[in-house]
Amino acid sequence: MMQLIELFQEEKYKITFASTASISEKTINLEKRDISVKSIKLNDPSFDDFIKELNPKIVVFDRYITEEQFGWRISEFSPDILKILDTEDLHFLRKAREEAVKMGNSVFEANLFSDTTKRELASILRCDLSLIISEYEMKLLQNRFKIPSEILYYLPFLVETVSEETKIPSFEERKNFLAIGNLLHAPNVDSVLQLKEIWPTIKKQLPEAELHIYGAYAPQQVLQLNNKNAGFIIKGWAENIDTVMKNYCVQLAPLRFGAGLKGKLLDAMRCGLPSVTTEIGAEGMFGNFPFGGTITTSKEEFINTSLKLYSEENLWKDLQQIGFNIIEKRFQKNLFSEDFKKHLRTLSANLVKHRQENFIGQILQHHTLQSTKYLSKWIAEKNAK
Repeated sequence: MMQLIELFQEEKYKITFASTASISEKTINLEKRDISVKSIKLNDPSFDDFIKELNPKIVVFDRYITEEQFGWRISEFSPDILKILDTEDLHFLRKAREEAVKMGNSVFEANLFSDTTKRELASILRCDLSLIISEYEMKLLQNRFKIPSEILYYLPFLVETVSEETKIPSFEERKNFLAIGNLLHAPNVDSVLQLKEIWPTIKKQLPEAELHIYGAYAPQQVLQLNNKNAGFIIKGWAENIDTVMKNYCVQLAPLRFGAGLKGKLLDAMRCGLPSVTTEIGAEGMFGNFPFGGTITTSKEEFINTSLKLYSEENLWKDLQQIGFNIIEKRFQKNLFSEDFKKHLRTLSANLVKHRQENFIGQILQHHTLQSTKYLSKWIAEKNAK
């Protein structure tokens, strides 16, 4: 989201960030970045007055549930507003894979034809453009679900060119293993539970090593795993991910389910930190290049690879360089930013024609608009009483 905001600011847009979330101590201070911040309510007609006064040219929805809640209100006020859906990742894909893991099935055979899938695809079709972070998900939407390519746009993580003066610590300057990820996120919690099973075998072979786990909002089931004697240490929130990652030798990410691109793997490659992960973890990350780490398919392979990578400097250096190459060839901001801005300008200038070519989206807009609209109005009336 911050990268999107920066792209719009480069195009001289005046930005208003509206959210139903409450402010916390970890909330980014957007106003310092010349961005207006507005608190909005769910199922409340006050949003109508807000959007009328604001009168935006473009609206970006943060995930499909936001579009469901506010999309019809925006369309009712002004059908000429360009509507963009930032999917972040495909929620239906992540949920289907989570269900597959719970049932003991392969994530690659997960049932994708769920109610969540219908809701998210309907949201994609109602919007003028949906931003997709992973090439795998682009292909899934186009090939499996026949979503028109004209309403999809591949926009991955964007990395600024790294200064040659940026110091990347050497193999000798690093120690210990790292695991990181927001612990409100189910795939990351599951990953920590996997590491609890895996870690004793690694610790037995490397008695001086420790595993440090970072992540905000850790639930009790994670906090209670903290065991200093076993070298399994829950560190909590990381204030600066670059500073943290540059201290460690290997990142462990045994992700069994999930979707989109994994920011922890991209950040690790930026910081010269090789990772041990899974097919799900590395999905959409490396394209036609080798991966800047190792991809494993079993716990035994995960353990053996982790031990090898921690101990063999030449292998570690090779994977580090591969990671730098992936960042340079696949995620540099200048590979995407200007094309994205140009696409937005073209879309804004040809919005009527663009929507006529996505007539299914107009059909969904017509019918879904009414059902969600009147459900929301009913809730608003109920809350008023």
